Amino acid sequence: MNHKVLALKEWASALSVLESGQQILLMRKGGIKEETRHFEVKSPSFYLYPSYEHQRRELVKPEFRKLVDESIADRNQEDQMVTIKLFAEVAEDIELSSEEKIRRLQDFHMWMPTFAEERLRWKPRDPLHVLLLRIYVLDKPVTLPVLPAYIGCKSWIELPAEFEAGPMTPVLGTKEFGDKAAAIKRILQV
Repeated sequence: MNHKVLALKEWASALSVLESGQQILLMRKGGIKEETRHFEVKSPSFYLYPSYEHQRRELVKPEFRKLVDESIADRNQEDQMVTIKLFAEVAEDIELSSEEKIRRLQDFHMWMPTFAEERLRWKPRDPLHVLLLRIYVLDKPVTLPVLPAYIGCKSWIELPAEFEAGPMTPVLGTKEFGDKAAAIKRILQV
């Protein structure tokens, strides 16, 4: 049986915020090159693959812009390797179609208010997925070659079947994660 190892592509700066425990959510609508043209959670757990292409400092709150700058500065355009440091488990996939509810999330993420609203307006018939993620840091990060299949505006990529990450440590304890998730669900009334 062929075992698929999936990774979700996300801004490197957003992965830094997830790794720090300051944020437990990601907002997804789907990449331009998605097979189905809309986002879907393909697995309840997956690795997080850092992407650099669409990061823009004006889309994040001022206190997080340094992370965008650092991730871009650290990335050599000629670099054909990428390091996977994080693993995620989906605790909740909340679908939102209301700008008002998206505004309620403002204190729970790194992005400017207009970022989430613009994501919602893109493909307006599709909801915005707010993924509440339990994040784990790999004890030994894994460096892989950047394959052509990883490039482009798509959410999901398949890592080599032999990919093995080994032990990992949760970023937040069970109670702290549960408290943050409950606060988000409470503010969204879900």
